[in-house]
Order: sequence, then C-alpha cells, then structure tokens
Amino acid sequence: MHLKNYIDGVLVPPYSSNYLDNINPATGKVYSQIPDSDERDVQLAVEAAEKAFLHWSSCGIEQRSRMLMRIADLIEQKLENLAIAETTDSGKAITTSRTIDIPRAQANFRFFANAITQFGSESFHMEHQAINYTLRQPLGVVGCISPWNLPLYLFTWKIAPALAAGNCVVAKPSELTPMTAFLLSQICIEAGLPAGVLNIVHGLGNKTGQAIVEHPKVKAISFTGGTDTGRKIAQVAAPMFKKLSLELGGKNANLIFADCDFEKAVETTVRSSFANNGQICLCGSRVYVQRPLYERFRDELMKRTQDLKTGNPLDTTNDLGALVSPQHLEKVMGYLDLAKAEGGTILCGGERLEVGGENAGGYFLSPAIIEGLSNEARCNQEEIFGLVITIAPFDTEAEAITLANGTSYGLSSTVWTQDISRANRVAEQLQAGIVWVNCWMLRDLRTPFGGVKNSGVGREGGFEALRFFTEAKNVCVWYG
Repeated sequence: MHLKNYIDGVLVPPYSSNYLDNINPATGKVYSQIPDSDERDVQLAVEAAEKAFLHWSSCGIEQRSRMLMRIADLIEQKLENLAIAETTDSGKAITTSRTIDIPRAQANFRFFANAITQFGSESFHMEHQAINYTLRQPLGVVGCISPWNLPLYLFTWKIAPALAAGNCVVAKPSELTPMTAFLLSQICIEAGLPAGVLNIVHGLGNKTGQAIVEHPKVKAISFTGGTDTGRKIAQVAAPMFKKLSLELGGKNANLIFADCDFEKAVETTVRSSFANNGQICLCGSRVYVQRPLYERFRDELMKRTQDLKTGNPLDTTNDLGALVSPQHLEKVMGYLDLAKAEGGTILCGGERLEVGGENAGGYFLSPAIIEGLSNEARCNQEEIFGLVITIAPFDTEAEAITLANGTSYGLSSTVWTQDISRANRVAEQLQAGIVWVNCWMLRDLRTPFGGVKNSGVGREGGFEALRFFTEAKNVCVWYG
C-alpha cells in the first residue's frame, strides 16, 4: 500500500516518486510505504494553503465550526478502523487506541469547533477620549509537526485550533506512524473541507520537516517532539521571527507521600509509568516514595508491573504492545545497560521478549524498574521514553521537591498525599507546567498545556492555542 500526500484537496504521490518503508512494530515487517517528500512537495502545499487562506479566514466562525464538527463526527464513526490502524502503525495496545487515542482525536476537533465560537477579545475604555479593542486575526499559513507516540491524538491537537482560528495548515506527521494522518486526509475529503485549507505532507524530519520550518511563507511552527529537535527548530525559526510553540521532552517525577491513598497511588503509578509502552512525554519515569512507605510501595509496584501482560497489541487481553522501532528498542535497552554501569539494580523486567507466531520479529520489552541510582545518574536525568522507570526513597517534603526539580526538564509532576495543605505547597514549588494531585492524565481541554525549562516554550490547549494561532491587533478609536 502506497500512502499519498494530501495537497490542495487531493491525494497525490511525492514529487520525487520516492517512498519510505513503513514497518509494523509488532511484526518487524514492512506493511506500507509513505512518500519521501522534500521541499518541492512542501512548496506545493504552501502555495495551496496561501491560495485557500483568503476564503477560509473570511468565511466566518460558524462555517469553520461546522466543518470541524463534521470531521469530528467522521472520526467518531470510523473509530474502529482508525484504532486498528493506530495500533498496527505504532505497536500500542488496541485498548489504548480505542479508548484514548482516537476518542481524543475527535474530541480535539469538537472542542475547538466550540471554543472558537466563545473566543472573545478585550476592550479598554479611555474615559472621554477613546475606546481600544483587540482584534484576533489568523496568521496565514502555519506549520504543524507532530510525533509518533500519540499520532492522531497530537496531530489533531495542533491542526484543530489552527483551522478553527482561520489559518491554513501544512502539517507533517511522524514518518514512523503516518497511517492515521493519511486516513485523516480521506476523512477531510469526505467532509468537504475546502481544498488547500489542510495539507498533509509525509516524509523525514530532516527533509520535509526542515522544509516546513525554513519556508518564509510559514508564519508559525507548532512542534511536539524531542528537545534536541526543538532546539534546532528554534535556531532556524527565531531569526525569521516565526511564532513558536515547542512541546518537548519530560523526565517527570511521582512524589508518593506516606499518607497517600496506597491502593490508588500504586494502581495509578503503574499506569502513569507504563501506559502506551512508556512512550508518553507525561509518563512518570522517576518515582520517589517517602521512606516509611518505601519498601511496601516498591514491592507492590514490582508485583503489579510483573503482572502486566505483553504481546500482540491487537489482542485485547494484553496490557502492553511493542516499542515503535528497532532503533528505539535499542536506545531503551542501552539505558538498562547504563543503569547497571551507574550502580543501579534492575528489580524486574528489562528483557527483550520473543512473542512468537506472527509477532516473532516484533520489538517487545518487559517493563523495568531500577533502584539504587543517584539523582545525578543519566537514567534519572535523560528522557528514556520507554518501559523503564527508577525508584528511590525520600525523607522530607523539602527533599522530595529538590529531587523532583533536579533535572533540566519540567513538563509534569504527580503528588500523592491526603494533606491538602501539603498538596498545595508542593504543587506551587514544583518546576513543572502541569501538576496532578492524587491523579494522572486527567485532562480538561480548556487548560493550558506545556512545560518549563527544557520541556518547551509556549502553551497548547484551550484559548492558549487559539491565541498562539492568531495575531493580536489593537484598534484605538478616538471620540473626536
């Protein structure tokens, strides 16, 4: 199967006629091919977006809202096909695709279809002199580049607000997980989205993604991915004065205080550590437990981690599937070797799993817990982004905060305590864009999303996303 780019309202082959293999991580076999696009494809996409912008930006909020709702309805109708495609492409458990990824993709379109109708502007009255009001106007052509871990979920998280605000989009999904973006192209055609409003160009980051970032007609870049790539994008985009929203890596801490709800804390920590095969930027990869509870919590966490079932991701009885690629599997296993060299002990897991049958060539790994590392160890400082977590004790609240803040990242943290005063004190002092108290991944789409330090620049979600994809213009009217 050859996927195609979606440019100017139609599905087209890449300009070069070259393709890249798309591999099923659960089998290790090629099951489709994607366009190996370059700057020529991006140029065609930008031209199509420019041509479509005047009509799309001026057609009215209600019309744009109805179109986004239509796309959301079609995603909901095609949930099962999209979920199977997502699992086949990424290796994640089918239950995750069915209950999280695809429902969230349709919710993204539905949310911003509603949000744009409520997006107001400010006015300021200068008594007896003038009235000032703010116009929020679309930027024009914007670029959206999304990662492989939550393919359609994060792709639509960027595209939906950009379209709602009246922009036209040139978007690039990850070359590792392109299938649901291709299916979204077909959905947009079926929905009747005007030609050129959304353009999806497949290909490599250093070729297709780079061409989007470098193009002078692309006014803003919304990117989710690794911190090193984000840094390179900023180096290119900043001298061109493009708006940037960069949602980058995380090395998130779970702080477990002795007075927590033990059952809920353990259950949620297993989920927050290993959901989506540990391949979520919000996963809690550093677990710190107050010393009086440490041994009990550690032993129960180990038991439940060992009970997780890994295998064919299309089998609903399995909790975990395959890692996304052989290169990523090698990277994650390399950190396990590094942990041993740094003096850590692997309490459980960390073994390459041979599932057998049709999944004999898949990239399966048992979830691992590491104990005995210092907070300065690389496994506690660098984003592993896989089925590996570390665990360590702490004594005081102040020590817990120091440990949690002791990395260059600051995306999220989780705090487990029954003491509401402590919860608020700790949340205020944590250097993170998101703090969950006694929960994890409980998301209200109205709230701002993003990190501090090396975890990114800017915020996505709610009105923050609509502000990013618009330019503020002050109009001052003198009374005369």
